[in-house]
Amino acid sequence: MAALNTLVRVMTRAAGADALGAASGAWTVQVCEVWADILHPSGREMIAGGGEVAIVKASIRMHQRDDVLEGMRVYRGAVGYDIQAILPDDRNRLYMMLVCQKVVA
Repeated sequence: MAALNTLVRVMTRAAGADALGAASGAWTVQVCEVWADILHPSGREMIAGGGEVAIVKASIRMHQRDDVLEGMRVYRGAVGYDIQAILPDDRNRLYMMLVCQKVVA
């Protein structure tokens, strides 16, 4: 089992919405700072908006927390990962797995 050896910040958006009701706030509200293990099991390239875009999936393992939710973002330094799903770690219930996609600016 891999060690939790990477310090990450879990962030949520600041309050704010655009005219259509979509969140428009910046990722400035820190939920927590924890040690995690980040794996990059897959990546692919696709054409989007007339250009080639890389999509990198990541699996992030951390201690179980109730305040980390889907739709939040995990930062390792300046690199962001959107949390798409949260799964229990079936090998050890003290942990949870975050299914994420790397943010491409």
